[in-house]
Amino acid sequence: MGHETGKFKLRNKIRVTLNNGENLDVKHLRRNFLTNSSCGVCGKASMDSLEIICKTKINKNNPKIKSSLVTAIPNLLKQSQSEFSKTGGIHASALFDQDGKVLVIREDVGRHNALDKVIGHCFKNSIFDTKNQFIACSGRLSFELIQKTLMANIGLLMGVGAPTSLAIDLAKRFDITLIGFIKSDSFNVYCGENRILK
Repeated sequence: MGHETGKFKLRNKIRVTLNNGENLDVKHLRRNFLTNSSCGVCGKASMDSLEIICKTKINKNNPKIKSSLVTAIPNLLKQSQSEFSKTGGIHASALFDQDGKVLVIREDVGRHNALDKVIGHCFKNSIFDTKNQFIACSGRLSFELIQKTLMANIGLLMGVGAPTSLAIDLAKRFDITLIGFIKSDSFNVYCGENRILK
C-alpha cells in the first residue's frame, strides 16, 4: 500500500544507484552476531546470581504428588484452557494443589508470559502455599521457567515438553523436582524424585 504525496506515490521503498567509480566492499558491511531462542541471559553467571538473590530455600520434601497425577496433568491443563482449542497456538501455565485441583491457570502466546501471569496473580492475591502446590506448563521447560519457579519458592515444575540442559542444571542446583515429556502412561523425572509417590 502506498500514500499519495503530490505527483509521487510512496511505497516505503528506497532505490539506491551506486556510482561505478566507487569501490564498495560489501563484506565490510556484514553484521555477524550470534542469536539464541532464550528469553533471558543464561549460564553460570545467572545461576550464581540466583544464589545471592534467593534468600529462601526450596522445601526439599514437599509437595508430594502421586505418579498417577503426573500422567493426568496434560489432560487437566487442556480441559482448563479456554483459548487453546480455538487457536491451537496458546501456551498455558497453571498452579495446582497436590490433589490435582487447578488453583490458577493463565494462557499466552509466550510460555514465559503465561507463567508470569500465574505467579503475579498468586503473589497479588496471596494464593501461594508452596508446601502443597506445584506448577505445570504446556510447552518446553527452559532455564527461565525454572528461574521463575525458584523465585516463587515452588519445589516442583512439570511440563509436557522437554527440558533444556541448563534447566536441568538449575533444577538440580536448587533442589527443584523437574518432570518432562509427560504422556498418559509415562513421564521423565530429571531430578527430585523424592517428591513423587508411586
